[in-house]
Amino acid sequence: MLVMGVSENLGQIKKNLPPNVKLVAVSKTKTTKQILELYNQGQVVFGENKVQEISEKQPLLPQDIEWHFIGHLQTNKIKYIASFIHLIHSIDSLKLLIEVNKQAVKFNRVINCLLQFHIAEEESKFGLDYEEACELLTSAAFHQLNNVKICGVMGLATFTTNQSQVKNEFQNLKSIFDQLKKNYFFDKEDFREISMGMSDDYLLAIESGSTIVRIGSALFGAR
Repeated sequence: MLVMGVSENLGQIKKNLPPNVKLVAVSKTKTTKQILELYNQGQVVFGENKVQEISEKQPLLPQDIEWHFIGHLQTNKIKYIASFIHLIHSIDSLKLLIEVNKQAVKFNRVINCLLQFHIAEEESKFGLDYEEACELLTSAAFHQLNNVKICGVMGLATFTTNQSQVKNEFQNLKSIFDQLKKNYFFDKEDFREISMGMSDDYLLAIESGSTIVRIGSALFGAR
């Protein structure tokens, strides 16, 4: 069996991506050397799911890397990434958003964020439902946050081989995005991102309207 290298994997995946879809290379557990290999091929967007790991890697790597935080985020950890993070995919509460805003103020930045929705059947996954999102977006506290920008939505599909179930979950997230756009963000050009799809299901996600795919093992090889 022919095993392709990281550069070949990147080229193959990029061929599958429409121009409007951004590739986040999921570099959790990968070394700075492995990240640089992709960076040198023109990949500048990387995603991590642990605050300690991303905080250690960021100073050692090129400063034009666009770092995305894609894991569950605790409020007491935001201060470690607030100075450099480009996009937080995993906002699942008003409390978290308030803390992101507070830390962004310290660095005189506006931090881009996605609202994470619970679209999977697994209880272990985090995320809002539509009603909770509406409550957040209509709250007085939300309207006082000037240093965060909601740019779209994120969701994780159920870990299953059932493609029709995964597709339904992706379409559900697209429907949530459309409703939020219509009801709360119709005049906001920045509200345009749908982060869904990983190594095994990113093509299905793109079919369903994804604008950001998060790919790790298909790039770097299985851990």
